[in-house]
Amino acid sequence: MNRDELVSFLNEYLNASAYPDKSSNGLQVEGKEEVERVAFAVDTTLKTIEGAAKAKADMMVVHHGMIWGGLGYITGMHYKRLKAILESGINLYVAHLPLDAHPEVGNNVELLKLLGLEPKGPFGEYRGLSVGFWGEFKELQPVEKVAQIIAEKLDTTVKTYEFRAKRIKTVGAVSGAGAFALEEAWRRGIDLLVTGEFGHADYLTAIDLPQSVLVAGHYKTETLGVKALMEVVKERFGLDVFFIDEPTGL
Repeated sequence: MNRDELVSFLNEYLNASAYPDKSSNGLQVEGKEEVERVAFAVDTTLKTIEGAAKAKADMMVVHHGMIWGGLGYITGMHYKRLKAILESGINLYVAHLPLDAHPEVGNNVELLKLLGLEPKGPFGEYRGLSVGFWGEFKELQPVEKVAQIIAEKLDTTVKTYEFRAKRIKTVGAVSGAGAFALEEAWRRGIDLLVTGEFGHADYLTAIDLPQSVLVAGHYKTETLGVKALMEVVKERFGLDVFFIDEPTGL
């Protein structure tokens, strides 16, 4: 199919222009005009670019692109990545916050689905727009049980900080670096914040509020959206699609 047709669909479906994002969302690098094979990945790195090129992909759809807040010097890492993707002729399409926040295939809706929860409302306000969602169990659940489900379904190592409650009912999901939502979770009475990474300062905030947190890995929590979007593209357009898994362990 024509590249611009696919890009237009993705822009509209993901509402790509609506989010105040450091990422330059949309088509970051223009390549071949015709697209038959599409690679999906979390990150844009030499490994994922080379993997897509080796598999003869015409386009990459990723969560983390190459351009954050505009182009600077094309040297070092930036030169290597840009050179590799330009030489391959692969189109690079990026969806950062739009893929976190999407109500059907977003990372955070998908995190709630792992727990059998439907989103009850938006959560995780970032620059005036919510990028996450929250859900509610019918009955109180031990944090340990929630952690076990996510660990098994995401094939990841999970760390919990049970500062607010050991048995929880409400869950707020903000994938990746979602600790900015700690105080919102506390204010709104969300029992457990599920996110990807958790730093030293985040720990101190969580213990002082107090707020319970489940940390499942930045990379792993953000595989969900690209995989779900991949299935939408496959079903709608009948394209050959595949996922490139390059976990960071973080």
